[in-house]
Amino acid sequence: MSGDPAADGTPADAMFASDRASRGMGIELLEAASGSALVRMTVTAAMINGHGSAHGGIIFALADTAFACACNTHGPVTVAAGADITFVAAVKEGDVLTASACERTRFGRSGIYDVTVLRGSTVIAEFRGRSRVIGHDRER
Repeated sequence: MSGDPAADGTPADAMFASDRASRGMGIELLEAASGSALVRMTVTAAMINGHGSAHGGIIFALADTAFACACNTHGPVTVAAGADITFVAAVKEGDVLTASACERTRFGRSGIYDVTVLRGSTVIAEFRGRSRVIGHDRER
């Protein structure tokens, strides 16, 4: 991505440019292409729960952002119809996580996407999201 992502990227880039929640957590959109996306986040002290590991909601939010970007690469406004996550390993402050989303299928106005959250090559979580198209193409 170069310059203003909303101006020279995919519809997902434009959506992410307006996503204050994800950007407020320090999530970065690294790439978005047809049905896929890659995002990154560094875990901060504010994201640590009472057990000394990253709050599960933070990891879910990272995966959900990758999912949202992937399912919005096609153009029509698309939202989550549902999602679930399996946590595999604990995450500590300072860990740099990536979430890679991949479209599995689209049918009618629905889709299924898988997201893998990694710390380096270690799987942290696996997420499956179900999408639903609710609108027409975004105006740029």
